[in-house]
Amino acid sequence: MNNPIVSSLLPVVLLIALGWIAGRRQWIGPGSVKDLSNLVFLLLSPALLFRSMSVVHVQDLSLKPVAAYFLGAGVIFAGMLLVYGFNRTAAVLGMASTYSNTSMIGIPLIGLAYGPPGMVTLLTLISLHALVLLTLATVAVELAVARETAQNGGPQHHVAVLVWQAVRNAVFHPVPIPIVAGLLFAQTGWTIPAVVDTPLVLLGQAFSPVALVMVGITLAQNRVGPQLRPALGLALAKNLLHPALVVVFGWMLGLHGLALMVMVVAASMPMGANVFLFSQRYKTREEMITASVAVSTVLGLVTVTAVMSFVSWWYQ
Repeated sequence: MNNPIVSSLLPVVLLIALGWIAGRRQWIGPGSVKDLSNLVFLLLSPALLFRSMSVVHVQDLSLKPVAAYFLGAGVIFAGMLLVYGFNRTAAVLGMASTYSNTSMIGIPLIGLAYGPPGMVTLLTLISLHALVLLTLATVAVELAVARETAQNGGPQHHVAVLVWQAVRNAVFHPVPIPIVAGLLFAQTGWTIPAVVDTPLVLLGQAFSPVALVMVGITLAQNRVGPQLRPALGLALAKNLLHPALVVVFGWMLGLHGLALMVMVVAASMPMGANVFLFSQRYKTREEMITASVAVSTVLGLVTVTAVMSFVSWWYQ
């Protein structure tokens, strides 16, 4: 249990397993999953995102290492759109292939493996991770939904109007609003009063465990077997293809040393729970994404170890 990878990933696996037990024993019925999803998406997630961004000062961010991460993610996201077409499914799969569990797994793992210098780099990524990837995915999905509505006999609009509607729906959304609000608050130099900060801390701390338990509940209510093959492919794209692309773009940007190592390892992290919530919210590939989060997490015990061993050998 002294292995930092095992000690970081095992709690995630156990929380999913506990959710599976709760689902199998019908402690939480199928009708309650939607309500839990709304609780996490509309209350717990905004609290976590706002508080995380409320201490981020733009001038302190070192963006070059983070650029390698997002360039790799962008290539994969664009690839999903090319393969599956411009639709909500492609956007959700693109997010699943690029959205890392940087907080629940990344923070303890990077802290143990690379110490405070590594944490500075990781926290820079975390400060922008949800803002960039969730906003990108939200805009893509909302634009795809607008197109689907028009194709299914809904009101026809010019493409510029569709883009505006998609951007508007993405901005006035439970994810970008607390991110932008927190970032703006941070620039004022103020601090959140303790009477407000304490509830935000408690709500934010509840996000990851509740979301992961929900993954387990959904797994118990759906058969994973038929989804195992596509889930494995998506998990491999997240756990191995993403860090490989970060290596390439990091090399192209002239990065080296600890900063690039942290970005590569962060890209190898399993899928974050937000991916599951996103598929639930937009009602696309829920069973596949649920299975993918679980497979990616379990697979991470091997793939994260392999990636960390590679980057350690690479920089010796």
